[in-house]
Parts: sequence; structure tokens; C-alpha cells
Amino acid sequence: MAFPTDPVPAVRYLAVTFDCAEPVELARFYSEALGLPVALTTDGFVLVGRQGTPGLGFYRVDDYRRPTWPDSSVPKQAHLDLGVDDLDAAEARLVALGAVTAGVQPLPDRRRILLDPAGHPFCITL
Repeated sequence: MAFPTDPVPAVRYLAVTFDCAEPVELARFYSEALGLPVALTTDGFVLVGRQGTPGLGFYRVDDYRRPTWPDSSVPKQAHLDLGVDDLDAAEARLVALGAVTAGVQPLPDRRRILLDPAGHPFCITL
């Protein structure tokens, strides 16, 4: 068995993020339902959870359409957020494992969007 000589970049589970029309309203629901505080609010994003633990994120999508589950005409809309200390190193590691860097990167200095081997988007975030 070969051991890498370079340190493996740390990747930690940060959140599951839900697409929605109104992140503040959906965050309020889950905050009250789970007894969790709002940990972060930005323009179009709210994170519910406690410092140092994984949370639930809510991301505004302008053309959001409710899932039609169990009918799959409008699929479920959620993705993983993974916390990293070094975006470049973590991205390189995950690409080596089979991920693909998405063509659109709205905030590349803070977050990178990747696609898993089955095409599901996920984010790595500082």
C-alpha cells in the first residue's frame, strides 16, 4: 500500500443546502422546528445550525419550482456543502477522486461548485 507524501486536504461536512424561493422564510421554519439558531445570513442564503456543527442551508433560486415528488417532473433540489481549509487543494483532491469542476463559479474565492461522478452538484466552501 502506498502512502501519499503530501498531506491530504481536510474536507468536512458543512451542510445540506436546499434550493427555495424565500430562504429567510424556510430558514425560520427549520430554525423553529429544530430549535436551531440562524448561524449565517447573506444575500440569498441562510444557514441554520450551531457553531462548529453541520447545518441546513437555504439558497434563493429565482425561478424555483416546488418539487413534485413522488412525480419526478420537478426533482428534489438539495446539495451538500463541504467545508475546506484550502479550496485549491480540496478541489484538486476531489477532482482526482472523480468529481468535475462546474463551468459556472459565482464566488470562486470563497466557494467552488463541483459535480460528483453521477452529476450531482455540491459545494466546497471556506
